[in-house]
Amino acid sequence: MKLIEEIRDSGVRIAASLSGIGDAEGREPSALPGWTRAHVVGHLMQSADAYLWMTKLARDGVEPGPRADRAAMVRELEGLAARPIGELAGELAGGLDRLLDAAESMPRDRWDTLVTALAGWKHPVWYTLRRCVRELETHHVDLAVGYRVEDWPPAYVAWALDDTLGTLAVRGFPIGRVEAVDLGESWEVAGEGPVVTGAGHLVLGWLSGRCDAAGLSGGELPEPPAWPLAPLPGWG
Repeated sequence: MKLIEEIRDSGVRIAASLSGIGDAEGREPSALPGWTRAHVVGHLMQSADAYLWMTKLARDGVEPGPRADRAAMVRELEGLAARPIGELAGELAGGLDRLLDAAESMPRDRWDTLVTALAGWKHPVWYTLRRCVRELETHHVDLAVGYRVEDWPPAYVAWALDDTLGTLAVRGFPIGRVEAVDLGESWEVAGEGPVVTGAGHLVLGWLSGRCDAAGLSGGELPEPPAWPLAPLPGWG
């Protein structure tokens, strides 16, 4: 499955970036307010574990143990962020390997099984792999180690824009159309509003809060909602 390879490739890239970070740098601020780089890596570890839990549930039909709630994950993250960054990087790589092993053993007829995100919305388990790629690519930028929105793979940018703009269209986000000039793709969003034009990674960076709209045309643009968004209309 192509998404499995995308996760593997994203994991290799983030591991390479983390290999050059020492403990002191791990405790420095990330691009996310209130989080150090170690917080970001710890959060990625938690996400990989959550995706593994959902994947095993869909594969085996039974819950693979208790599921941590949001409050427990917040408490756990503070403990993770106090640990050496090298240890966290190694455990993140191991968590991604376990997720990929579970995905590769998934029977084909189980991929459409609905699972529930911690926020409460449902999606087929194959979408868990998309969420994992998005998490890795987005938070790689947040680590502030030189990986930029310009480094996002075009395939990731294309489907993340398709997913995000589809949801924004249902929500009535006030832009008329988006044109990703480098991808040769465009999306109708609302009946009225500015036409946003620019490179796809800059559009996605703006929508995801990872860069401003300075590189985009369309005049004064509205403030995007908090990202990522639950897909709409969704799967039930």
